[in-house]
Amino acid sequence: MQQIQFVKNIQFTRLIKAEGRLREFNFRKMRVLQETLFSIDVVDDRGNRIMFRMRKDDQHWTIIPQTLPQWVTEQEKRMSEMIEEELA
Repeated sequence: MQQIQFVKNIQFTRLIKAEGRLREFNFRKMRVLQETLFSIDVVDDRGNRIMFRMRKDDQHWTIIPQTLPQWVTEQEKRMSEMIEEELA
């Protein structure tokens, strides 16, 4: 008999003030090769979707290095706090 395993899907959206305006950050938990990551996307002023991932290093979630606008990277600590709140 095959056992069915259920995995809780975690997706949430938070408004964060970045570069002088409220922006909608969308978070989605994902598993990649036994590692838990969060995929995050946000729209810039021109309507382009910026997508990036965060991983947990020690106690904090950090952005996986890539070229991102400064207003995104400045929010790393706040996004880490929001992920922890959602997982609690």
